[in-house]
Amino acid sequence: MRQRWMWSVLFSAAIVFTALVYAGKVSATAANGFVGTTLAKGTLGAFEVFNHSILPKSTRHDDDKLWLSMQKTKGSSDLYVQSNVWQPGGTTGWHSHPGHSLIIVTEGTVTDYESDDPECKPQVYTQGMSFVDPGGRHVHIIRNEGTVEAATIAVQLIPAGATRRIDAAAPANCPNIQ
Repeated sequence: MRQRWMWSVLFSAAIVFTALVYAGKVSATAANGFVGTTLAKGTLGAFEVFNHSILPKSTRHDDDKLWLSMQKTKGSSDLYVQSNVWQPGGTTGWHSHPGHSLIIVTEGTVTDYESDDPECKPQVYTQGMSFVDPGGRHVHIIRNEGTVEAATIAVQLIPAGATRRIDAAAPANCPNIQ
């Protein structure tokens, strides 16, 4: 009797898990007019890097003269260099990444919407501008709302072997952004 109960619980859990995975895929938004290409990928072992610099002849306050950078990983990481291209009207679809991305706009204009912004305000980046996607639970969408092609280069650091992109459903605070 106990064994039958255990199998019933395991079977029920498997059904619930499958339904949740399927529901997540059904509600995800698709990329359209967007192509991401991996230019390079490498794997790094665990590392800890700390750099700092005192900026000379700064006209800013003393606190602003200090520049700091720190990166620490536990376990191996995959490092990607991505080329991303949007046609006019193109979109990445809502998604996240398991690690952060450093992004440079190399052509045109891209508009980023973030799920954690209650007002879902657009953040517009033009050629030569850069921004950071913190990754993790940070869900966002990047669109080309202009009339010419847009492009970026992204450098991403994620856990080794992890899926680089995680599709997500449109958040409730951004119902009209696809």
